Amino acid sequence: MTTSTLITSLEAEDLKARLGRDEKLLIIDVRTPAEFESLHIKGAYNIPLALISEHTKEFSSRFPDGVVLVCQSGTRAEEARERLTAAGLDTASVLAGGTAAFAAAGGEVIRGQKRWAMDRQVRMVAGSLVLAGFLGSKTLARPFIYLSAGVGAGLTYSALSDSCAMAAVLSKMPWNKTALNPTLASTIQNIPVATGNVTLS
Repeated sequence: MTTSTLITSLEAEDLKARLGRDEKLLIIDVRTPAEFESLHIKGAYNIPLALISEHTKEFSSRFPDGVVLVCQSGTRAEEARERLTAAGLDTASVLAGGTAAFAAAGGEVIRGQKRWAMDRQVRMVAGSLVLAGFLGSKTLARPFIYLSAGVGAGLTYSALSDSCAMAAVLSKMPWNKTALNPTLASTIQNIPVATGNVTLS
């Protein structure tokens, strides 16, 4: 397969139709376990981005063709796709618009306890730090303004590099974990391997 024929993005309607035809697809949700527990596509496997990043080679060698990577908006899924591609798996695609788009398209999803999505958590923390820096510079000491500047610089770098260090840190917080937090061993045991016989659980 040549690079020009690779499909790296999949629309929610297309995924819904392909699942309706019982196509052999392996859906990997790269969000945190808490986000996954809140809402996920039926049959999806939860392998957080941090776990894929740490064990990219292991996963790239075990994932079959027909992998669809999913997150909240597509950013984390695209990062996972790029890492897997660099490790040799160039057939994975990303669900455009994420889980929310699939649910809006009428796709079958599993709903659980409602939790904040990671991008919402990032906005909350970043906004709070900027506000704290500004108020601190006005009421305590002027150097507090550097806190706001630092957050601004971090967000700028995040946009330019299409990455988010704050999200990586927040993903390790207790509220973003569940009792069934995925590990390399448990994930490899549960996911189908590259045999060409991929089915939804």
